[in-house]
Amino acid sequence: MAVEEEGLRVFQSVKIKIGEAKNLPSYPGPNKMRDCYCTVNLDQEEVFRTKIVEKSLCPFYGEDFYCEIPRRFRQLAFYIFDRDVFRRASIIGKVAIQKEDLPKYHNRDTWFQLQHVDADSEVQGKVHLELRLNEVITDTGIVCHKLATRILECQGLPIVNGQCDPYATVTLAGPYRSEAKKTKVKKKTNNPQFDEVFYFEVTRPSSYSRKSHFDFEEEDVDKLEIRVDLWNASNLKFGDEFLGELRVPLQVLRQSSSHKAWYFLQPRDNGSKNLKPGDLGSLRLNVVYTEDHVFSSDSYSPLRDLLLKSADVEPVSASAAHVLGEVCREKQEAAIPLVRLFLHYGRVVPFISAIASAEVQRTQDPNTIFRGNSLTSKCIDETMKLAGMQYLHVTLKPTIEEICQSHKPCEIDPVKLKDGESLESNMETLRQYVDRVFNVITKSGVSCPTVMCDIFFSLREAAAKRFQDDLDVRYTAVSSFIFLRFFAPAILSPNLFQLTPHHTDPQTSRTLTLISKTIQTLGSLSKSKSASFKESYMATFYEFFNEQKYADAVKNFLDLISSSGRRDPKSVEQPLLLKEGFMIKRAQGRKRFGMKNFKKRWFRLTNHEFTYQRNKGDPPLCSIPIENILAVEPLEEESFKMKNMFQVIQPERALYIQANNCVEAKAWIDVLTKVSQCNQKRLTVYHPSAYLNGHWLCCRASSDTATGCSPCTSGLPANIQLDIDGDRETERIYSLFNSYMSKLEKMQVLSPVTPCLHLRGRLLVRGISPPC
Repeated sequence: MAVEEEGLRVFQSVKIKIGEAKNLPSYPGPNKMRDCYCTVNLDQEEVFRTKIVEKSLCPFYGEDFYCEIPRRFRQLAFYIFDRDVFRRASIIGKVAIQKEDLPKYHNRDTWFQLQHVDADSEVQGKVHLELRLNEVITDTGIVCHKLATRILECQGLPIVNGQCDPYATVTLAGPYRSEAKKTKVKKKTNNPQFDEVFYFEVTRPSSYSRKSHFDFEEEDVDKLEIRVDLWNASNLKFGDEFLGELRVPLQVLRQSSSHKAWYFLQPRDNGSKNLKPGDLGSLRLNVVYTEDHVFSSDSYSPLRDLLLKSADVEPVSASAAHVLGEVCREKQEAAIPLVRLFLHYGRVVPFISAIASAEVQRTQDPNTIFRGNSLTSKCIDETMKLAGMQYLHVTLKPTIEEICQSHKPCEIDPVKLKDGESLESNMETLRQYVDRVFNVITKSGVSCPTVMCDIFFSLREAAAKRFQDDLDVRYTAVSSFIFLRFFAPAILSPNLFQLTPHHTDPQTSRTLTLISKTIQTLGSLSKSKSASFKESYMATFYEFFNEQKYADAVKNFLDLISSSGRRDPKSVEQPLLLKEGFMIKRAQGRKRFGMKNFKKRWFRLTNHEFTYQRNKGDPPLCSIPIENILAVEPLEEESFKMKNMFQVIQPERALYIQANNCVEAKAWIDVLTKVSQCNQKRLTVYHPSAYLNGHWLCCRASSDTATGCSPCTSGLPANIQLDIDGDRETERIYSLFNSYMSKLEKMQVLSPVTPCLHLRGRLLVRGISPPC
């Protein structure tokens, strides 16, 4: 989801590595240790939470988080929480990085001091304020002046303890006066619409003479100001919570009798200034914030056309895409936008086939085929990550979850064996785990995505043609990717592939490491497998798998996923789990009598149906076939005074749902839209607000079947696994070429036959300088 800004589409994303915290204050009890977790917040909206690290004052998290940011924000905040014995969470401290400061810390590990958290440190939001000086003639004929202060609205106020019932106090303050007035309380909203006007009599000097404009004397202007304080009306005995303030000196009315503007709320002058942050500890973070400023599609046509023809250029090393891989410092830097662009336009298989064939021709030893970090390897890695993620989840996730939950010891290194553990028992448990993982992988060939199979076919053919005397090279060319770079890394670090929500505990991590090593060796079809292990205990363990049936199973699997034109209709018919999680839904009114209240439910989406149940694993309470989803659109906050709501529109009613945060809401809307994209009866218009009290809140139409009043969001790609914006990827490629332009020009001098001059011309045709 892009933010519109002056004719541009601005895409925001952030990639965060939460490392560790150190020197946290000790718990006041006898144990002194803490059970801590860290949250990531956009302003004050939580979008990610780490696992809880127990009994530590220096917790190591080691967790990665990536998200597309669907809205404007002012700061990125990280909170460290402590969970006590009663499972209550209290804040230890926070790190807040203003949006404009994010480039300072771009992609480098940085230690941040934790700051105290209080009402003043939590200020966010803005106020729309209008000031007007009116001339009034009293009954006695005396001319006086009144200041009209109008509070129109606020946006983005913080939510305190799960609720926000804001009101404002307006004060005219000076050296000898302080007159305050108060707005009404607006319930259950952090974007209140006040639109209230307050009048204050402004005392004038006796020397004042009437003019067309109200010219204040200098000392009078400097001494008066309007102060607006925002508060959350609390039911607690501790009083209302401070949300922020703003101060506007009446000097703004010097040039004109009226002034209207938005103001960001600020903390109080005395807020948190005397507190020392050093005693709260520190947090290590690595933050990569990216903004892509995308112009109209026509701006990218010359460069896009040049890139998409790369597969047809002879030799392929002279193509625009290959040149990008040569000029970039890291091959991965070029591979990511190239693969995404080629996938979007259906050209990824011809391009990878072309560069892979060229690399195979340069390879002298079949044992080193595709073992380097070349542009080919990085492009195939990125393709598998994008197109194969759902395949990976369907294949491995149930088994990985069971291994994590069973928590059985599998240590086979005699040196690391714990007291009471049996080496034979551990080895048998590990053997069973390896067998299960091996079987689910080798039996998953029919589910392998077509684009991956087509790439593997081209690799197999190129390798077999180059090394005709090596009968195994057609297998090793494919296994070096599917086992070494796809399945083995996912088993080793399941959290990086969303197979588990967090890092696994040390014992489970060790088990997965041993499984990953064994699977990697099984898939390599190495002729001397025991010799491939440095550790003697691994060589001993591998004797279990020296039977021919394992090699045959690997070869059958590789044959299947590298067959040309392999299509299996069952892979489409099988229900694939696309997304699941807890959300809050409003009763749909399927029963004639009953309250339409809000309840927390476990939602589950497959390519067949959208269901919800009380808890994970329970039978469904409601099932919506995908063909019955007519539209999926955001729901305006004013409908129920609730944020992050969306609606799943069906033929007879709409299901109103609230997600946990803005990132989750966008993810659900996107995946539901994609999976229902091909429905023939999809709507073109919808109601952005709810139907309440006998009418639609948006257009006031009284019939619950009235035609929608707003156009539906434009369609997304029909491929439910991919959401790629071609213009955004072309902009990223343009920016890479632009940043490496000096290197591109040197390549032209050294090798004039390369298309660098032609490429540079295509870049300049765009005619737009890169955005700041």
